[in-house]
Amino acid sequence: MKKWILGSVLTWMFLPHLRGDNLVEDVDVQAGCSTASNDLVYIIDGSSSVGTPDFDLAKRWLVNITRGFDVSSRHTQVGVVQYSDTPRLEIPLGKHLSSQELVGAINTIGYLGGNTQTGRAIKFATQHVFPSSNRTQPARNRIAVVLTDGRSQDDVVDAAVEAKAQNIILFAVGVGNEIPNSELVSMANKPPSTYVLYAEDYSSIANIRDAMEQKLCEESVCPMQIPGTANVKGFELLSRMQIDMKAKKVQGSLMSETSYLLSSRLDLTDSTRAIFPEGLPPSYVFVATLRLKSPTNHVKLDLIRVLSQDGLKQFAVTLNGLDKSVTFTSTTTSVNKKEQCVIFNDRGIKRLFDSEWHQLKLLVKPRRIICYLDDMQIEEQLLEPVFPIYIKGKIQVAKKVKMEATVPIEIQKLRLYCDPEQSEKETACEIYSVVSVMIL
Repeated sequence: MKKWILGSVLTWMFLPHLRGDNLVEDVDVQAGCSTASNDLVYIIDGSSSVGTPDFDLAKRWLVNITRGFDVSSRHTQVGVVQYSDTPRLEIPLGKHLSSQELVGAINTIGYLGGNTQTGRAIKFATQHVFPSSNRTQPARNRIAVVLTDGRSQDDVVDAAVEAKAQNIILFAVGVGNEIPNSELVSMANKPPSTYVLYAEDYSSIANIRDAMEQKLCEESVCPMQIPGTANVKGFELLSRMQIDMKAKKVQGSLMSETSYLLSSRLDLTDSTRAIFPEGLPPSYVFVATLRLKSPTNHVKLDLIRVLSQDGLKQFAVTLNGLDKSVTFTSTTTSVNKKEQCVIFNDRGIKRLFDSEWHQLKLLVKPRRIICYLDDMQIEEQLLEPVFPIYIKGKIQVAKKVKMEATVPIEIQKLRLYCDPEQSEKETACEIYSVVSVMIL
């Protein structure tokens, strides 16, 4: 009897950890593009204008893009529809639950030939393929990628409207010059700059592989638009970390700008899951407009850091006021170390610590990182491949290195843009010295 009671007590104590609805909360999990919960359907043109050799190139393109996702019942499930006169379901959504199986299935798809009924194919995917998903919980994202090289011989507008009404995100990829731009735009979600892609021909379609991967990743991990921007996705950290609510408002770099003075008594800490619930994209732009006045410009601080549950730095931007340098830290797939650090100590970065306003910008890509200060490129360095971050830990702003003390600095902007092309659009026009040069 005593053993039964003890067993019941232990079961009651540990039951929350065994239940599926609490498992995510109690176990640290990795989050990123590869681990996103997607129902992804490729709708590929198999009409006579494509031809067998180019159709094989299209299949290879699908294979290369798909390798970036963790294909499983929990993460990304992939379906493939080929169409000409009629759509043909080549791979049912979720049939193959490993990347190896899926790649093998894509490679065995035979070429159809025939006319181009794109609208019919989109409607088929909307009405039959996406509803066939048998997940225990609905996918976070439902994404369709239409790949075509010719003008549709039926109406695509109504089919696209129906798909979007079902919360299906449509990407339109045009190959060659036979497909009208207006047709691609009418199919895809808005804005076209995000959801419409072009390739000159099938032999050069590999050139847009990285762009397609990045856009699919952005859709998976960056669902939010930065307020005040035109459909720019990313993370407005001043508001998400409630800095704009907790810190004292002061005048910024210009009379028209507002900044926030962080006091040493202010603790800017939040859970990683709350700020980056789906992790980070493989490429992004980190931007901070700030002022380091004396004596804080002689302190070594983490402007931002994302720590795992065991305290490992997974993403951090460290300002070293002692040797006037900036360090970027991220995860790494290397088996020999837990994190990788890149140090920017070119003489151009030293101005960051001169007690004036500056904009620090880091363009992070899968294999390299570029540091800018006030629109001037400072330095470019190589990066090792990274793995998705763990999201059970915490994110902090303006903390002394290896300490919990907050460093009193002024921050005007703190953002992470998911689109790497935003680096060219994000200028330092809010910095007086930059504005003065532009006027001259």
